[in-house]
Amino acid sequence: MFLSSCQKTLKKERKYGKIQESDRREKKVNSLETHYRHEWKHAINYTDLLVIRQRLRAVAKPDEHARDGQYLIRSLYFDNARDKALREKIDGVNMREKFRIRYYNGDTALIHLEKKSRRNGLGTKYSAVLSAEEVQKILDGDLDWMRSCDRPLVQELYCKMRNQGLRPKTIVDYVREPYVFRPGNVRVTFDYDIRTALSCRDYLNPDCVTIPAGDAGIILEVKWDEFLPDIIREAVWMPGRRETAFSKYAQCRIYG
Repeated sequence: MFLSSCQKTLKKERKYGKIQESDRREKKVNSLETHYRHEWKHAINYTDLLVIRQRLRAVAKPDEHARDGQYLIRSLYFDNARDKALREKIDGVNMREKFRIRYYNGDTALIHLEKKSRRNGLGTKYSAVLSAEEVQKILDGDLDWMRSCDRPLVQELYCKMRNQGLRPKTIVDYVREPYVFRPGNVRVTFDYDIRTALSCRDYLNPDCVTIPAGDAGIILEVKWDEFLPDIIREAVWMPGRRETAFSKYAQCRIYG
């Protein structure tokens, strides 16, 4: 849902003729549905990965979209000059959100703008498709087209870039190994080889130079809807491993 400041910005610009759109589009702006999911994160080592992977392969299925059991994710995160998204994550703010742009396996033919929100320990995600040309415009600071875009999430990002000063901040690269389990709509992933780049302008360049994001290690994530089946709970359990608030975005900000 839009913040009141975003709504005021859109109304003001419509008043001065900067946005020409139908009533249908206005209704669509406020029609985003919310579906929250549970999420666990655990920092694990390579031995843990081998053990849990073997268990998962016996009960869950690899994500059908993965290539050879994994895929490369490249994300571009947004933040403002005060590092609002970063600070809220580090401080554990109960209600928070962050915007990112993401594509997979170096394929810029399909790119998504995403907003992740957290509330009372639960998470949800909104998504909209972007073209490579639109992403490049955002990187270049050309935002005017976003005002009249018929995708509500793009309009929301535009408002928050205007009102909160959100700007592209950090590139986050990593390898993901995903598994799915239909009961409970469970998704289990191993994320590793977390890297970052020093310039956001290289986001669309598949050959941009990246560097390791410190000693990030391996992150096990478990997401589910209403219930987590015991068979998955037992498969991912390791003695001495506790839930962590690890953030790949925060880890990749170690260089600034």
